[in-house]
Amino acid sequence: MSNRLSALEPTGDEMRELTRLATDRIVEHIESLPRQPSLDIAGGRELAASLAEGPPEVGTSAEELLELIFERATPTSFTNPGPGFMAYIPGGGLFESALADFIAGAINRYVTVWTAAPGLVQLEVNVIRWFCRMIGYSDRAGGFLSSGGSLANFSAIFTARRERLPENFLDGTIYVSNQVHHSVGRAATLAGFPESALRTVAVDSERRIDLQNLKELIGADRTCGRKPFLVVGSVGTTNTGAIDDLEGLAEVASSERLWLHLDAAYGGFFALTERGRKRMAGIELADSITLDPHKGLFLPYGTGCLLVKDVGTLQRAHTVEADYMPPMQDSEELVDFCEISPELSRDYRGLRVWLPIKIHGLEAFRSALDEKLDLTQEAHRELQAIAGIEIVAAPQLSVVAFRLAPPGVAEQDLNQLNRDLLERINAKKRVFLTETVLDGRFVIRICVLNFRTHRDRIEMCLDDIRASVREVLASDRSATSRSRDT
Repeated sequence: MSNRLSALEPTGDEMRELTRLATDRIVEHIESLPRQPSLDIAGGRELAASLAEGPPEVGTSAEELLELIFERATPTSFTNPGPGFMAYIPGGGLFESALADFIAGAINRYVTVWTAAPGLVQLEVNVIRWFCRMIGYSDRAGGFLSSGGSLANFSAIFTARRERLPENFLDGTIYVSNQVHHSVGRAATLAGFPESALRTVAVDSERRIDLQNLKELIGADRTCGRKPFLVVGSVGTTNTGAIDDLEGLAEVASSERLWLHLDAAYGGFFALTERGRKRMAGIELADSITLDPHKGLFLPYGTGCLLVKDVGTLQRAHTVEADYMPPMQDSEELVDFCEISPELSRDYRGLRVWLPIKIHGLEAFRSALDEKLDLTQEAHRELQAIAGIEIVAAPQLSVVAFRLAPPGVAEQDLNQLNRDLLERINAKKRVFLTETVLDGRFVIRICVLNFRTHRDRIEMCLDDIRASVREVLASDRSATSRSRDT
């Protein structure tokens, strides 16, 4: 006789079997990551078309659906959890976080109101306080976990607007470098600002905000009646990993009465390491900071964070009362996340951060981040030894940008040459690198930020770069020879 109470309620044995089936697939997938191609997106359009379907009226077996997910839908993709993914900003996806998400979904508690789940909320509060301590913030600081850096940047700009500008805020101006993440401009638009509110500041030779140019732009805006109120710095840009002069930025922000926000989505967690902390001296002077645990803590995508120096600023910006809501907390020790963030309903993100940190301890994360810094320096040294390779941006954290610039090749031909080089590197499918454009030059980036990437994969990457350089140069010589013959 079945113990099933509802068609939607599996029995205990059925839940155990479903979990076993999924776990077997997951473990097999994770164990195969080092052998999977770094990217395999050929035929993606046809795959998507073959999977398009209407809503089903009857169910399908779990085995068949798991087959579809793991054998058909997943392989045609960027293998971002794999050791060869050094493109964009990698996200590793710790297994313990996946387990935490399974638990969080199963217990399904409401966590944006403290009263609804005091113990679970406290675990998430602990995570925020750990992050604040890592940055060097005082006990007055606070924040929340977001879906990612984009939402965190939006909430930071919105909070700065509410704190520093009057209700009629359209005269406000925001200062960013041309290296800042594009989510900042989008966040400014979502926060109600016209495109004309954004001022682009020049950068120096290391692609850091030029403080003198910043002061000049602020002065010019004040002269014409505008209201400068916010400057956004970077702690690890996507292009090159550049870190702005944070102490200098803080000095300008203080003297000009500006809110200082730092986008540390990529670089912030390197503060756990001694080298990283030195390179981001002054980070604790910011009014707000964006972090992405799904980058520097290797968590699954969908885990961002906003920290503020004074949690009261978040509360003043985000609190909206409603008669149907339960009483909110007035204690400094207790937090209603719905009062300090844009979201009222969301998943329980705190557990996916709390569980792996508690299982491994911060030292394991610190060691992994130090390894990434070491591997990037090794890649930098080896790249310098390859004839024709030019280092365009030396690593400040774990990004190095380079291009092939052999003697005798005209500057106008180098961009296409490097597109060809990148295509050849990625075609080997052992690593996946991406490009960017710096000062009009097409350059190739290596970004090392996956806990599964170790020295053996860096050596593969360098071998593939060397081989691809030889192929490109041979092809270029052949093309030149044919051109002369005709």
